Amino acid sequence: MLGLMVIPVMLGLTSVSLFKGRYWCGNICPHGSMFDSLLYPITANRKIPKFFKSKILGIGFFIFFFYRFIGKLIMVSTKWGTMVFWEKLGFIFVASYLMVTVVGGVVSLLFSSRTWCNFCPMGTIQKFSYKLGKTLGLAKNTDAKITASRTEMCHSCGKCSRVCPMQLTPYDQFSEENQFDSENCIRCSTCVENCPAGILTLSKLDEAREIKENTSLRGYDTRKPFMSTIKEINRINDLTNEYVFQFEDDGIVYEPGQFILVKIQDNPEMYRAYSIAGFDSDKKTVTIGIKKMDKGYGTGIIFDSFKEGDEVKLQGPMGHELIVDKTAKEVVFVAGGIGITPFRAMVKDLVENGSDIEKFTLVYGANKENEFMFDDEFNKFAEESEKFEYVKVVAFDEKYKGHKGFVTDVLKNMDLVDNKIYMCGPPPMTKAAEKLLMDMNIPSVDIQYESA
Repeated sequence: MLGLMVIPVMLGLTSVSLFKGRYWCGNICPHGSMFDSLLYPITANRKIPKFFKSKILGIGFFIFFFYRFIGKLIMVSTKWGTMVFWEKLGFIFVASYLMVTVVGGVVSLLFSSRTWCNFCPMGTIQKFSYKLGKTLGLAKNTDAKITASRTEMCHSCGKCSRVCPMQLTPYDQFSEENQFDSENCIRCSTCVENCPAGILTLSKLDEAREIKENTSLRGYDTRKPFMSTIKEINRINDLTNEYVFQFEDDGIVYEPGQFILVKIQDNPEMYRAYSIAGFDSDKKTVTIGIKKMDKGYGTGIIFDSFKEGDEVKLQGPMGHELIVDKTAKEVVFVAGGIGITPFRAMVKDLVENGSDIEKFTLVYGANKENEFMFDDEFNKFAEESEKFEYVKVVAFDEKYKGHKGFVTDVLKNMDLVDNKIYMCGPPPMTKAAEKLLMDMNIPSVDIQYESA
């Protein structure tokens, strides 16, 4: 009898899809929840074969499923008027539900957790219903889609594609309205939560237009693609390399604190964003520091494949979060790990080119003393400028004689009134520091950060 509960489920998903597409699949479907929560951790997580994503399989399986389903309904109808009818009817749905669990579970384990969802009959029903809803105008004011605030701010990193359970590619398929129009999108918001640029939302069309209108392109308006050659690869430590790219383009506009996109593969075209540690317009070079991350897709390609003399396509410079407000009274830079790289160029600019800033401080945190990068440079800058203070803090090194703990332990003892604060480092560091600063009543407009 529990199988009869599938009837309102079918009615529910059909009704919801009239207004919101496959929202049910990504937010309500019990099978989808099972695939995401129970099977995802143990799935092979391979690329879903094109066969399972084809319209032919989707429509064919839909016809086969409902041919069998209707045939069983006809057989059961002979029991109409008896209690046995409801039991037999419920069993039809139980059998169908178990079939989905078994087949969906097997293909999830063999390939990826949401493989089944690409040819699920209920998903096909939702797509048909969604088309009807759009035709009748029912979805016009209710359909929320993955939306980019401005596509010019996209890092083209493909992260949205790599985390998408349906293995779709939002980053290269946005419409003129900056929306992802794929009917296969299940609106699960996984890409929204994982977007490194933080530009994705689940929004309706009128909201998307408002977001686009109100989003400034400052720091992104001079972005452009250009070719470069790897001039040098210098080893900084066991896990970090410095890459110097040389280019010929005369139209590259850069401000200290910006980042660059480095192309890592052709098909699909994919980039990774790295803070600019040094920029020389005369010799036309741009320098970045890259830390090899455990299981890092992009850093693995760069460390294993990039060689001096290779041609590499870059995009940028771009970004405004770490561009220093030189009208500020005092400035504090907060860095952790590889997040030190943008401050190398920012401190150099303030020391060598001057500004009206009365004092600027760099608080640099590391796990151990031997992990500090560009230490000699920052010490030299501190000697050259009376305005610059360089503060180091070590978390896990008993022999270190300086500040011990985390960057938050230093910040909480500082007078940060009238300060602009710029942070770059691992997300746990930036989040902890942001919380501390908010608790210290530092206005949010005075806090800017990027995660490294």
